[in-house]
Amino acid sequence: MSLLVKICGITTPTAIDAAVAAGADMIGLVFFERSPRHVSMETARALAAHAAGRARIVALTVDADDVFLATLATDIRPDIIQFHGEETPARVAAIRSGLAIPVMKAVGVAEAADLAAIASYAEVSDLLLVDAKPPKTAAALPGGNGLTFDWRLVAGLDPGRPVMLSGGLHPGNVAEAVRLTRLAGVDVSSGVESTPGHKDPDRIRAFVAAARAAQGEGERE
Repeated sequence: MSLLVKICGITTPTAIDAAVAAGADMIGLVFFERSPRHVSMETARALAAHAAGRARIVALTVDADDVFLATLATDIRPDIIQFHGEETPARVAAIRSGLAIPVMKAVGVAEAADLAAIASYAEVSDLLLVDAKPPKTAAALPGGNGLTFDWRLVAGLDPGRPVMLSGGLHPGNVAEAVRLTRLAGVDVSSGVESTPGHKDPDRIRAFVAAARAAQGEGERE
């Protein structure tokens, strides 16, 4: 299976164009007001229309309520809803069933014990994302903190659902991450930015190229 590459935290049509031209499979729109990558529903509608048919649209939410999610499903029509908060497996299952939209659940990882949650989320999700667990500070965001974790913890992880890797990835380390973990995909946000919230087309191209090259090396081994 071809490696999935997601460019998250997209805020402009230019960033979408760069991601698509580079060969990314997914673009992520962030709906979390504390994030420098947050987009309003109005902006997201325009971005989704720009990306439609060119890349899969992932809507990242953090403990969103039913009203917001229903509006999101109707107005944006994402291909995938990503849950990046404290949503329980029951909550994920209920939303997935109610909205009939594929879902991805992010699981924060800092140590081996954190992997215990993966099995229950795998039962109710279409995809999973293993991300660096955010630091315990008031300013920390659920994701996009530019932090890595010990990738050996998830090397070869196979819970019966595709698993993507996130957390501190950038053009300089994504090849190593792909080769070591052998997961289904990689997800980058801050690692391809010039400043928080502003994607750099050159870094996007370099990231996707490095990820694809690493997968190709693995297939030839």
